[in-house]
Amino acid sequence: MRYDPIFISEKYNIEYHQKAFENMCALLSGYVKHIIVSFLDDYKNVRKNINILQFKNMTEEDYKQIGLSFSQSAKNHGMTIQTCAEKRNLSEYGFKIDDCLSKELAYKLTGKKYPKWQARNCNCVQMVDIGVYNSCHHFCKYCYANYDENQVKENFKNHDPNSSLLVGHLKSDDIIKERTK
Repeated sequence: MRYDPIFISEKYNIEYHQKAFENMCALLSGYVKHIIVSFLDDYKNVRKNINILQFKNMTEEDYKQIGLSFSQSAKNHGMTIQTCAEKRNLSEYGFKIDDCLSKELAYKLTGKKYPKWQARNCNCVQMVDIGVYNSCHHFCKYCYANYDENQVKENFKNHDPNSSLLVGHLKSDDIIKERTK
C-alpha cells in the first residue's frame, strides 16, 4: 500500500495528512501489513502546476510531526512503514529504509528475475506499470502520468468498461506483442 505524495500547502497541511493517514490505516487494518510513503517529486507536471499546488518546502519540524504520527498510526494498526529513495527517510521515527519492489520480493511474487531500475535513484527492480498516460480524469496536479488534460478528456470518451483495454478497443490492424522481460 502507498500513501503519496506528501506535500504541505494551505489545504494539505500536517493535520490533514495525519488524519488522512490514520483513516487509511484504520480502514486497512487487518488487510495491509506494510505501507510505503513518499514525498512530492519534481515531475514536469508538478513544475507546470506549481502556482496551483502552492506547496511549501517542508521543515524538519514538518518531517518530525509526520514521522512520529505516521509511525504511531501504522504501529497501532499492526503495520510497518517505509520510504523508498527519499532524501528524507524518517528512519529515526521507526520508518524502514527499503526498496519498494526489491529483487527478492519481485522473484517471490512472480518467480522471475528483473533488472535494477536504471531511471530511478533506488534499488527497485524494473517493472511495467499497468496503465496509460493521460487516462485518469481525477486531474491531480501532482501526477506524473497526466500531462495533457485535453488528451485525458479524449481518452475518457474512448473508455469502455467492457473493453480489454483501458482506452478504446482492439482494432484489426493493432499488433499485439507478448512482453518477454
